[in-house]
Amino acid sequence: MKLDRRKVVAELLTERGALVVVAGLGACAWDITAAGDTALNFPLWGGMGAAAMVGLGLALAQPRRPVLVITGDGEMLMGMSSLATIAVQRPDNLSIVVLDNEQYGETGHQATHTAMGAELPAIARGCGFDHASTITKMGAVAELRNTIHDRAGLRFAAIKITPADYPKALPPRDGAWLKHRMRVALLGEQAHA
Repeated sequence: MKLDRRKVVAELLTERGALVVVAGLGACAWDITAAGDTALNFPLWGGMGAAAMVGLGLALAQPRRPVLVITGDGEMLMGMSSLATIAVQRPDNLSIVVLDNEQYGETGHQATHTAMGAELPAIARGCGFDHASTITKMGAVAELRNTIHDRAGLRFAAIKITPADYPKALPPRDGAWLKHRMRVALLGEQAHA
């Protein structure tokens, strides 16, 4: 069973509190914005393959805050080596969610390797993630949301979603402004020093 991506992201971000969210480019960034733009959102506009590593940096810099990376299968496939680096660093406040529609949605819906048998959770487990799963039911998405805040080790989930196009909910586009907005949200007045 494949899930509706907007509903998945809305569920993950319900009652998010202090959760810091990094979104991969394209649909993931639009979906976190559709769920509500905040200073704790950091959407990537063009750094394909970088979302997981940006999440790692934030998790290490903000060890008391939960950090969630929401990215797509195409981007995760591009940045797969980041899973090994993340597992070596072992931040217990980092969760990575891959919205897996088995397509490169931003470039014409070509099939990704997950459509041909590549199992991202198996790769995450092999790298040393404490929890790695494939999710195909909304109830499991709600369970995942409840565990993102519990600091019980590295978490990775590939959520199977239907390929769908939604109206774009575009986040702010100015990268320097987004960085500054998040710095102020995380550091307060220290961000100006």
